[in-house]
Amino acid sequence: MPSSVMPTPSRGDGHSSPIAVSTIGLRKSYGDKTVLDGIDLRIPAGSVFALLGPNGAGKTTAVKILSTLIAADGGQAQVAGHDLAADPQAVRAAIGVTGQFSAVDGLITGEENMLLMADLHHLSKAEGRRVTAALLERFDLVEAAKKPAATYSGGMKRRLDIAMTLVGSPRIIFLDEPTTGLDPRSRHNMWQIIRELVADGVTVFLTTQYLEEADELADRIAVLNDGKIAAEGSAEELKRLIPGGHVRLRFTDPAAHRSAARALGEVTRDDEALTLQIPSDGTQRDLRTVLDRLDTAGIDADELTVHTPDLDDVFFALTASTVPLRSSRPDQPKENAR
Repeated sequence: MPSSVMPTPSRGDGHSSPIAVSTIGLRKSYGDKTVLDGIDLRIPAGSVFALLGPNGAGKTTAVKILSTLIAADGGQAQVAGHDLAADPQAVRAAIGVTGQFSAVDGLITGEENMLLMADLHHLSKAEGRRVTAALLERFDLVEAAKKPAATYSGGMKRRLDIAMTLVGSPRIIFLDEPTTGLDPRSRHNMWQIIRELVADGVTVFLTTQYLEEADELADRIAVLNDGKIAAEGSAEELKRLIPGGHVRLRFTDPAAHRSAARALGEVTRDDEALTLQIPSDGTQRDLRTVLDRLDTAGIDADELTVHTPDLDDVFFALTASTVPLRSSRPDQPKENAR
């Protein structure tokens, strides 16, 4: 595909959205191990795209290829309208990259890190100081600007990392697991920064192991497994791919448990735990049907919980993986108690 041509999908309103990143049949192997096995992507400009998968799935390899750090073994790719193989310099000029490991130099101050990045982008001294001051303020780092970056918290280093990435005003940013190791407050702060970047028209290519992160941020999500895209769509589209929603009832009285099983009909019984599981899409109508049947039979359940498929379920259903992805809130139950 010529580097001057950028494919554009229809938005359904008579206009088209430019494609920020596109790949066709992208492949990469290391020895006998195939890491990427024919990856096709189309990411609209001004959106958040999340590549979801466990460690070793190939997420970082995809980022390294698209940011020109390593070469693909096969396939085609365009980034910001430029062919990755034919014009890597133009690609580098249009993108910013924040990897899993901070590029911050801890021996110098936050401000000096920023000014160094400005020099690398060949900004004049005056322009470099102007851009540095603006970004330090934007990322709430003014008070810490004169302190060695080694004294920064994890969240502050991540903010400085992204601020450094923005010195060159990239329109596409690759964030490779940007919140790994951050505490919940810092993670939520990072989410807000990402939302603000997209509001300014920046395209964000995000890799993550955190299910909630992809659910919160991404316009589209691709699940990467064994080097292939197992599925792609919005979070809601992916959740609709699989069944598994249900209502779970728990009883303390064995007699009530047996009576409820008879009253509700098609249920999965656990006589030891005294629970019943009823298929449900989680809608109010479905819940009312269950409760009405219990009321008619004069039965009270001791606990009712509703489970609807989430991205965790999607991942396991699509990949049959035994490696769990991470929840941003490990103490958050998947079933919501009623």
